Amino acid sequence: MATAGGGMALPAGSRRSYGRGMATLSVLSAAIALIGWIALGVLGFAVAISASHRVADRATAVVEASNVSPFFVGAVLLAIGTDIPEIVNSLITSAAGHGDLNVGDSVGSALTQVTLVLGLLPFLAGTVRTDGRAVLAVGSLTVAALLLGVVLVVDGRLGRFEATLLLIGWLVAVYVTRNTSRIPHFSEDGPRSGPKARNIASALFYLLIVGAGAALAVLAMIRTAEILAAPEYVISFFGASLGTSLPELIVVVTAIRAGAVGLAIGDVFGSSLLDATVSLGIGPLLFPITVDASRAVPGGLYTAAAVALATMIVGGRAVHDRWTGAAVLVLYVAAYVVLLGG
Repeated sequence: MATAGGGMALPAGSRRSYGRGMATLSVLSAAIALIGWIALGVLGFAVAISASHRVADRATAVVEASNVSPFFVGAVLLAIGTDIPEIVNSLITSAAGHGDLNVGDSVGSALTQVTLVLGLLPFLAGTVRTDGRAVLAVGSLTVAALLLGVVLVVDGRLGRFEATLLLIGWLVAVYVTRNTSRIPHFSEDGPRSGPKARNIASALFYLLIVGAGAALAVLAMIRTAEILAAPEYVISFFGASLGTSLPELIVVVTAIRAGAVGLAIGDVFGSSLLDATVSLGIGPLLFPITVDASRAVPGGLYTAAAVALATMIVGGRAVHDRWTGAAVLVLYVAAYVVLLGG
C-alpha cells in the first residue's frame, strides 16, 4: 500500500506489532537503567559507609587524647563524619532543583537515627548506659529544630534566610551540648597524650571519601526517582534515609563494642540534630528550593513527636536495653502507618 508521499505503509497488524515491540524495548531499557543506577547507588553508599568507619576510629583517638566529653565528640565531630551523605545530598539535590529529596532525606534521617538506629543498638550491641542529661538536652534541641523546620516550609519554599536560621540553631545547640555533656574523669596524669593533629587530619581525609561516595549515591537516587516517577519526598523520607543512615548504624555498633558508649550515643543524637539543621539548611543556603508542603509538614510533625518520645524513653533512664529499644522501634514502624496510610 502506497502512502501519499509515495512510500509504503505498514499493514495495521504490522503497525500494532511494531508498537508493542517498541513499548517492550522502552520498558526493558528503563529497567536496565534503573538497575544500573541502583547498583551505582549501592556502591556509593558502600564507599561512604566504609570511610565513615574510619572516621569513627579517628574520633575515638581524639577522645582518648583530649579532655573532652565523648558524648560531645560523638555529637559534633563524629556526627559530621557520619552525616556527610545527608549534607552532600542537601547540596546536590538543592542545586538540581529537587527540594523534596533534600527535605525528605534530612527529616527522614533525623527520624531513622533516633528510632531505627537507636532502637537496634541493644539488639546488636547489648545494653548500654546513657548520659541522660546530655540526651535530653540534644533530643529537645532536635525537636525544636524540627518544629522550626515545619514552620519554615509551610509556604512551600526554603530560602537563604530560613537556611541561615537553621544553621545558627545548630551552632547554639553545639554550645549547649558542650556545657551539658559530662567530661570523663582522668587520672592525675590527665588524658592520654596522642597525635591529635594527625588523627584530625586523617578524619578529614576519610570525610572526603565519604563525601565522594555519598555524591555518587545521591546522583543515583535522583535518577532512580525520575525513572520510577514516584513522589520524591516519599522516596527520600523512607528510602534514601535508610541508606544515608547506614554509616551511623555501623559506626555506633562498632563504637559500643569497643567500649566507646558515650561516643556512640552522642553520634546518634548529634546526627539527628545535624539532619534537622545543617543538612536541611546547607543546600537552600546556596540554592533556595521549593517543597511539597502537603508532605513535608506532616513528615516534620511526626518526626518531631517521635524524636521527643524517643528522647524521653532513652534519656529518662540510666540504661538503654531491649525494652526501650523495642519501644523506640515501634515509633519508626508507626511512621509508615501514619504517613503512608493517610
